[in-house]
Amino acid sequence: MSVQSTIDSFEESLLYVLRLLGSPLSATALRSRVAKLPGPWSAEDVAEAAESLGFTVEAVTGRVDRSWTHFPLIFPLSENDAVVVVAQPEADQFELYWPGEDGTSQVSAIELEALCSHQQQEKKGLLITRRARATTMKDGPVGRYGHWFFGPIFQAKKLYLQVAIAALLTNLFAVTTSIFSMTVYDRVIPNGAVDTLYALLIGAGIIFFSDFLIRSLRGYFLDVAGARADMVVGDTLFEQILDMQMGAKKGSTGSVANMLKEFESLREFLTSTTLVTLIDIPFTIIFLLLIWTIGGPMVWVPLAVIPLMLGAGLLVQPRLSRLTEAAYEDGQNKQSVLVETLNGMETIKSLGAGALMRHRWQQAVLHQSELGLKQRMWSSFATNVANLSQQLVQVGVVTTGFFLVGEGQIGFGAIIASSILAGRAISPLSQLSQLLSRMNQSLSSYRALSELMTQPREHSEDRNFITREQFSGKIEFRDVSFTYPGSETRTLNNLSFTIEPGERVAILGKIGSGKTTVAKLMLGLYQPDEGAVLIDGVDVRQIDPADLRKGVGAVLQDVWLMSGSIRENIALGVDAISDEAVLKAARIAGVEDFISQHPHGYSLQVGERGEGLSGGQRQAVSIARAIVAEPTIWLFDEPSSAMDQQAEVVLVNRLQEAIGERTFVTITHKSSMVALASKVVVIDQGRATYVGPPEKVLGART
Repeated sequence: MSVQSTIDSFEESLLYVLRLLGSPLSATALRSRVAKLPGPWSAEDVAEAAESLGFTVEAVTGRVDRSWTHFPLIFPLSENDAVVVVAQPEADQFELYWPGEDGTSQVSAIELEALCSHQQQEKKGLLITRRARATTMKDGPVGRYGHWFFGPIFQAKKLYLQVAIAALLTNLFAVTTSIFSMTVYDRVIPNGAVDTLYALLIGAGIIFFSDFLIRSLRGYFLDVAGARADMVVGDTLFEQILDMQMGAKKGSTGSVANMLKEFESLREFLTSTTLVTLIDIPFTIIFLLLIWTIGGPMVWVPLAVIPLMLGAGLLVQPRLSRLTEAAYEDGQNKQSVLVETLNGMETIKSLGAGALMRHRWQQAVLHQSELGLKQRMWSSFATNVANLSQQLVQVGVVTTGFFLVGEGQIGFGAIIASSILAGRAISPLSQLSQLLSRMNQSLSSYRALSELMTQPREHSEDRNFITREQFSGKIEFRDVSFTYPGSETRTLNNLSFTIEPGERVAILGKIGSGKTTVAKLMLGLYQPDEGAVLIDGVDVRQIDPADLRKGVGAVLQDVWLMSGSIRENIALGVDAISDEAVLKAARIAGVEDFISQHPHGYSLQVGERGEGLSGGQRQAVSIARAIVAEPTIWLFDEPSSAMDQQAEVVLVNRLQEAIGERTFVTITHKSSMVALASKVVVIDQGRATYVGPPEKVLGART
C-alpha cells in the first residue's frame, strides 16, 4: 500500500468508541468530518473531534475508581498510545479494548490502576457520551453545543454572568462622583473641612482605581466569551458550507460568501460595547431612584424627557429594519458581481466585457449608497433627538434645583449630584437608537445565517451511513431520473446501465445529454429524483460520502486547484501519502513531464485555481490527484480536453497499463480515450440509447 496504514492508537480508540455509541465511522469519514490535519492524533485531537461530532467530552482522573458507572473511557498511556475502558462487568474486573486488536480483554481493577498510573499526573481520561437531546433545541439547527448560535453562548454563560456583575459594580461606583461633589459643596466648603476633603479624595481614588480594574475585567470577560463563541459558531457555519448538499445551494457563490460575511455583524454585537450598553440600560432605574432620594422633585425632569428619547428611537426602527433588509439583499448583489468578475477576469478582459461588469458594479454600489444614505438619515434623527434630550435634562435639572434651593429643600451640592446622576441615567438610553440599529442588523444577519443552517446536509444527526473501506467496483444505474434544482427539464430520464467490476467503460453523448450528471450522481454530489445509483449493490445514499469519494478517484470537467504547491495539490484529500506514491501518480498523469524540468519541482507554487499552469497541465495534476491513493474506481470526465494530441496519446498509453483490474469510467468526446474502453454507453436526452462494444460506435463515427 502506498498510503500509510500504521495504526494510530488515539484515532482507533475514538473510532471504536463511536461504534459503541451507535455512530460508526470509517477512518476516512472521521477525518473528513473534523478539522484534523495529517499527522498522529493526540488526546486533545480526540476531544476536539468528539465535540465537533456532537458528543459531550468529560475529563476524568486517571486513578481507577470502582464507583465508575459511565463508559467507555479513553485513557492516554503515552503521547502515542491509548486504551479504551469499555465496561465494568464485575466489581473487580474491567473490560478493555486495545487499538488494533480484535475483540476485548479483561483485567483486574489492580492491573488497570497500575496501567493508568504510568501516565503523568496531569493526564486525564476522556469520557465520551451522547449529548442530551434536550440541549440541542430541536426546533433550530444543531451545532456542536446544541443550537448552532445560542448553544456556544450558553456555554459561556458564566463569563456573561461575570460581565453582568462587573456592570453592576461599575454602575454603583459611578455614584461616587455625584456623592463626592454633593458632600464637598454642602459639607466641606461651608465648614472648611480640609481633613474631610482629603479623606474623601482617598476614598474616591480607591473607588476609581477599583472601577478601572473592574471595567478592564469586564472588557476582558466579554472578549473571551465572544472569542469562544466566535470560534465555535464560525467553525459550525463553515462546516455547514462544506457538508451542505449540492442541490441545497441557493444563489450565486458571491451571495453565499456575503451570507457568511454577515457573521461579522453578529460577532461584533457579541464583543462590542453595544452589548455593554444593553447591560447598562436597567441601571437607569437605580440612578433615577438616587436622584429622587437626593433631589426629590428633580427626578421628574429626566422622567419627562426619557419618553421623548425612547419614542424617537422606537419610531425610526420599523423604517430602519426595512432598509437593513434591503441593504442586505443589495450587499449580496454587489458581492456576486465582485466574485463573478474576479473569477472570470481573464475572460472579461479577452472579450472586452469590462464595461458591462463595471456598469453592474456601479448600479449595485449606487443603490447600496442610496440605502445607506436613508439609513444614516433616520439614525441621525434619533441621535439628534437623544442629544437634544440630554441637553434639556441638564438645563432642566439645574433650573428645578434653583427653585428648590430657594425654598430651602436642598443644598447646592444636591444640584451638582443630581445633574451628574441624570446624565448617567439617560446616557444608555441616548444610545438606544444605535443599539436598536445594531440589533436590527444582527437580527437580519441571524435570519440569513439561520436559513443557511437549515439547508439539508450530507451528514445529518439522525442518520448513520454504511462504512465501506474498499469497493469491488460494480456500478449500476437503475431507472434513474434527475432534474437540477430550479430547472424544469429532466437531465436524466429513466437511465439504466451496469458496469461490472474491472470493466472499462466510455460514456458518450451530445452536449447536454447528461453525461457529466452521471458522474456527479456516481459521486453522490446530487441525489436522483427517482431510481437508484448503486455501487457494489448498495445505494450510494446509504454509503458515507467520504468513503464513497475515497473509493472513487474522480477527475471532474471543471478542474479546480488550490493555491499551494504541486505536491499539495496532488496529495489533496489524502491524510498521509508517501513521496513514492506522489511520484508514481505524477508519472502516470504526465505531471512529471513538465515539472521535472522546473528548478522548484513539486514545490512549485501555483496560484488560485491553478494560475500559472496551462489547461493541460492543470488536467494532469487533477488526474494525478485522482489516482494517487489508488482507489478501486477511476472516474474521468473529459480528462484530456485541454491536452495536445501528443500529451493525450502518452496519457492513454500510460493509463492502458496503470488501470489494471480497476473499474474505469471515462466521459469523453475523443476517440483516443474511447480506445481505453471495452464497452461504451451512449446517452441521448437522458437515456441510454446504446450499451455495448465500442467498435460499432467508432465505426459509425468513421
